[in-house]
Amino acid sequence: MTRSHDRVLRERAAAVIPGGMYGHQAVGLLPDDYPQFFSRAEGAHIWDADGKRYLDLMCAYGPNLFGYGQPEIDAAYVRQLGLGDTLTGPTELMVRLAEEMTLLVSHADWAMFCKNGTDATTMALMTARAHTRRKTIVRAKGAYHGAAPWCTPRPAGTTDTDRAHQIFCDYNDVASLEAAVAQAGDDLAAIFAAPFKHDAFIDQAAPDPAYARRCRELADQTGALLIVDDVRAGLRMARDCSWSVVGVEPDLSTWGKCIANGHPISALLGSEKARKGAASIYVTGSFWYQAAPMAAALETLRLVRTTDYLERLSAMGERLSAGLTERAAAAGFGLRCTGPGQMPLYLFDDDPDLRKGFFFVSQMLQRGVYLHPWHNMFLCAAMTEADIDAVLNAAEDSLAALKREAGGLAPVAKLAFLAGGQR
Repeated sequence: MTRSHDRVLRERAAAVIPGGMYGHQAVGLLPDDYPQFFSRAEGAHIWDADGKRYLDLMCAYGPNLFGYGQPEIDAAYVRQLGLGDTLTGPTELMVRLAEEMTLLVSHADWAMFCKNGTDATTMALMTARAHTRRKTIVRAKGAYHGAAPWCTPRPAGTTDTDRAHQIFCDYNDVASLEAAVAQAGDDLAAIFAAPFKHDAFIDQAAPDPAYARRCRELADQTGALLIVDDVRAGLRMARDCSWSVVGVEPDLSTWGKCIANGHPISALLGSEKARKGAASIYVTGSFWYQAAPMAAALETLRLVRTTDYLERLSAMGERLSAGLTERAAAAGFGLRCTGPGQMPLYLFDDDPDLRKGFFFVSQMLQRGVYLHPWHNMFLCAAMTEADIDAVLNAAEDSLAALKREAGGLAPVAKLAFLAGGQR
């Protein structure tokens, strides 16, 4: 039997890359038929290494906002490449981008740029500690803020010291938040907040306005800074910081993923209050000042300001979630569609080890739709109503297949830890 090109690449990767692949784009915790390697992308679609085309509801785990290879954004990037990219110093575009981002985001008076979300959240942590001259942060259990030693969800290779001075609360639980802040006492530097509860493996939840307001009040009362980590949700929930939807402004916000539609740049935005602290920390990177991603970001922000992308994403997402729920019910299954429609998570009822979910997404993959069984997904502005129809049609067939096989589904061995509730 001829091996797929994807399988050949996996074997080659195993010889030269530890574990064969690493990080959030490794497919070790996905169904066995999911491709690891891809060859190209356009609009809302990707092609795997063997040439099979998929409608991509992961959008590169979030960076694709306006479509892969969006012509105007990529043209801006390429034009700047011809002028210069990684230079001895930044170009005028850095100043322009900082100006545009502070105009867009209501709480922001200044901006600093980096490459990854982890860079931005770590800069936020350092700024808060420099501003307050305190050490302790409060953040929600299960919330993801990056892969640095202080916040990585997998502690291998870290020390207790790396992860010290952190107190955890339950998201949307005011009493738990207040207890954590009380425990921090006079040493509270910052309250870290996700824009909504988007932990893996469990239902998502919108921010409770009372919880968000209490975060703001406690930060003000203690002199700590409130940080909203908008790396994942920025520009997908609002054209402002995501907590603007509940009327709460942070002192710092972190941005990344889609702010340049997939070109590598992230940002820390802050209020005047935190300017001196931000100016005092030392952070840098050889590629943090690249001009071409800044050109792409400026064009992305132009489209954010001048198009109805956000309204379209929201409408398509709600239609998709409603349609999947209806089709699942018709097939005899409960399907929970949680989170914003443009960043949905789909989980089956009575599926503690995700065996139904794994079977369903594999069936969808066979029908040309790339879904994720336990991580929130993303819609992009290149998607059309016809694409939503295609997902719903594929889901109807996939749910029928699930109904035929539901009684004989084998446990998902690679997710055995879920049965014990260790999520």
